[in-house]
Amino acid sequence: MTVLEAAAALREGKLSSVDLTLDCLQLIKEWNPRLNAFQTITAERALEDARRADRELAAGADRGVFHGIPIAHKDLFCTKGILTTSGSKVFGGFVPREDAAVVERFAAAGAVLLGKTAMHEHAFGITSNNPHYGAVRNPWDLERIPGGSSGGSGAAVAAGLALLATGSDTGGSIRVPASYCGVVGLKPTFGLVSKRGALPLGFSLDTAGPLAATVRDAAAALNVMAGHDPLDPSSAKRPFEDYMPPERIDLTGLTIGLPRNFFFEKLDPQVDNAVHLMAYVAQDLGATLREVRVPDGEQLNAIAQICLLAEAASVHEPYLRKQRSAYGEDVRALLDMGRLIPATDYLQAQRLRRRMLKVYSILFREVDCLFVPCTPMAAPLIGQNQVLLGGEMEDVRLATTRLVRGVNALGLPALAMPAGQAQGSLPLGLQIIGPAWSEARLLRIGAALEDRIGVSRAPLSAARAGQANTPVES
Repeated sequence: MTVLEAAAALREGKLSSVDLTLDCLQLIKEWNPRLNAFQTITAERALEDARRADRELAAGADRGVFHGIPIAHKDLFCTKGILTTSGSKVFGGFVPREDAAVVERFAAAGAVLLGKTAMHEHAFGITSNNPHYGAVRNPWDLERIPGGSSGGSGAAVAAGLALLATGSDTGGSIRVPASYCGVVGLKPTFGLVSKRGALPLGFSLDTAGPLAATVRDAAAALNVMAGHDPLDPSSAKRPFEDYMPPERIDLTGLTIGLPRNFFFEKLDPQVDNAVHLMAYVAQDLGATLREVRVPDGEQLNAIAQICLLAEAASVHEPYLRKQRSAYGEDVRALLDMGRLIPATDYLQAQRLRRRMLKVYSILFREVDCLFVPCTPMAAPLIGQNQVLLGGEMEDVRLATTRLVRGVNALGLPALAMPAGQAQGSLPLGLQIIGPAWSEARLLRIGAALEDRIGVSRAPLSAARAGQANTPVES
C-alpha cells in the first residue's frame, strides 16, 4: 500500500492508523532478522503515535497526508529520547535531547515513527555492510547489497516494512539504494531541506530527502520536508511550492537531454537499454529528446571526492583522535585519506566546483533535465569487490558512485526511480537530473513515467499484494 492509498483509506474509515502500524510492526518482526533494515524499532512509541492519530482524525483534526502513516527515519537523524547511532560505535550510546528538523516536520504532520533504519557506518559508504551491526540485505535478493548509505531505508520501503523512510545523500546515498532496491529516491537541491539535527559527513554536500514506493509518495514527503529553517545556516529561503504532480500529465514542451558522453560509458547493456526505453516513453508522452555533451564527469567526480574526503576528515577529527579503534576499517581508511589532502587542493576543488556549476547552468538552458543511469549495474553481491563493466574490471564502490557523486558537488536535484528489471529480476534505476529548484518538474516527469509503466514491487512486498509467494533468496 502506498502512502497516498493509506491516507485515503484512513479518511474513508476502511482502516485505522493502529491497523497500519500493527501490520508494519508484524512485518518488521518477521523480516527484519533477515533484512536487518532497522537499527532500532520503537514499537511502543509507534502504537502511541497511531492511537493519537486515530483520535485526532476521528475528531476532525487532519494534519495532512502523513497523519497516521507509519514511517522510519535513517539513523543519523536525531530523535529525542531515542538512540541515534549513525551506524557507528562512536555514537553507540547517543540519545539526543532534541529532534532533527526532518523528524520535527514529520511529527508535526502526524506521522507514526516505527523506528530508525540501519545504514553504512557514518553514512560513508555505499554497501550498508556495517562492521558493527551487520549487513543490510536487499529484499530482491538477500545475498545482495541494498546500496548505501541509506540502505536500511531503501530495503524497508522496498519490502513494505515502512510506507516511507527518510535518507541522506552526500555522494548518492539516497539514489543508490533507490536504484538497487527498486524504489523512488529524491535528492533535493542543496538547502531545500534542513539538515539541522542530522549527524554530518560533508557540510557542503549533505542533503536530506525521502525514499518512497512511488513518485507521488516522494512528492508528498517533500511537501513535508522542504522549507526554510532559520536554525540551519545552509537552509535556503524559498517560497512555498506544492510538489505533488497532477493526476494527468502531458510532457509536451519539455526537452530531455541524453548525454553522448560519460553517463553512458562503462555500463551493463541492460542499464543502457532501460534508460533509453524510459526516454522513449517520455517522448511518447510529448517530450522532445536531444543529444547533449556534459562537462568532464571524471573531473567533477574528483572535485566531489576531494571535498567529501576533506570535509569528512574535519567532521570526524575529534572522534578519530580519541576513538580510532571504534571505526570500521573502510571508513577509517577514507578518513585517513581525507586528513592527507592539502588545504590548497581543497580550495582548488571548491573553485573548480563553482566553475563547473556555471557550465551546467548553460547546459540547462538547452534542456529541462537529463535522463541518465543511476547506477551502471544492478545490485552487486554482499562482499563483492569488483564488477565487469565495458570490458574492464572496476571497483564496486567507485562504479556505484560514478554516476551520482557529481550531482552533490553541483548541489542540483536528482530523482531516482525504477526503470525496469535486469535478467535475474533485479531492479535497474533511472536518474533524472535538473537545474536548481526544479524538484516539481522532476517529480512531474517521474510521475508521468510511472503512470505509464506502473510500479514495480520487491518480492516480499508483492507477496503481500498476492503477486508472488516468497522473497528471492540466492
